Amino acid sequence: MAQISPDHKARTPFFSRPAVRRFAPFVLITAVALIFIFENRSDVEIRLLVPIVTMPLWGALLIAWGLGMLACFFTVRRRGSRHSRQSK
Repeated sequence: MAQISPDHKARTPFFSRPAVRRFAPFVLITAVALIFIFENRSDVEIRLLVPIVTMPLWGALLIAWGLGMLACFFTVRRRGSRHSRQSK
């Protein structure tokens, strides 16, 4: 029987790691959102203040999704840096 040396680190299971548990819901929601976006292929008219633009619905949804991801990224980044400054 093989003995484990004292300096051998125990491996944590992949899905119990904190980074994976935070990232997994993001991947799942993103996959569902992208499937929804690319299944909507009809043309729509969108009013942008004054002009009316005709474009595929998937393009409009993809733009909205991208802007939402940017807003989320900046919000999470700002919140994380604010909490690290308060703890000092």
